[in-house]
Amino acid sequence: MMRQPDERQLRIDLAAGYRLLAHYGMDDMIYTHTSVRLPGEGHRFLINPYGMTFDEIRASDLVTVDLDGHLAEPGLAEDQNQRVNPAGFTIHSAIHMSRPDALCVMHTHTLAGMTVAALKSPLLMLNQMSMEFYNDVAYHAYEGVALDLSERDRLARDLGGKPAMILANHGLLTVGRTVAEAFYHMYYLEMSCRIQVAVMQTGAELAVPPEPLVAHAATQFEAGAIPKGTRMWPALLRKLDRLNPDYRD
Repeated sequence: MMRQPDERQLRIDLAAGYRLLAHYGMDDMIYTHTSVRLPGEGHRFLINPYGMTFDEIRASDLVTVDLDGHLAEPGLAEDQNQRVNPAGFTIHSAIHMSRPDALCVMHTHTLAGMTVAALKSPLLMLNQMSMEFYNDVAYHAYEGVALDLSERDRLARDLGGKPAMILANHGLLTVGRTVAEAFYHMYYLEMSCRIQVAVMQTGAELAVPPEPLVAHAATQFEAGAIPKGTRMWPALLRKLDRLNPDYRD
């Protein structure tokens, strides 16, 4: 059985997730968000304070919010730079309240992700990375900026039990049993989108493998008892420790 991390470790891992999103070019100024559920009852989760860039977020900067949007840290609600992004709250609370296995939820607005999200046929099975998401990526229709809490039901319904979702005309979303797994899914979903955009820009005919072969490749990527990303996470943390270890503060 996988050991459940305590709040301190979750804060470090989530701060690392923010730094890695920035390092690999998947941030959007102070916008978009990543969250992690805290241990205990009530589905409380950690998320970034509104107004900080991903490359400066530290473990101690993360704020705790419940499913009603109430901040646990006293005084933060009055600070305009420390409020939780309301659209972020809608999206993340929707997933945390409906997916007990989704410890971590990541959401991005990247050029490649938003480009693919603007296509009628979003993710094509053009390469080995995208084949990992064969029949395993969900789609959610655009409803405007996610400020209406009623959208939570539809976000949860559309994601279902899948690890990734393309938000039409918006961006990408992934979940994981750990921060490492959510980042793994996001990194490779993003890479799938970047490759697709690059291939389509050539104007050449697309070489899409036959569906049985795509399905076979997908089974080779199937998740096991150990969350995806587990092996690579220590190496990514070592990278961050070399670059700037203050994410742990």
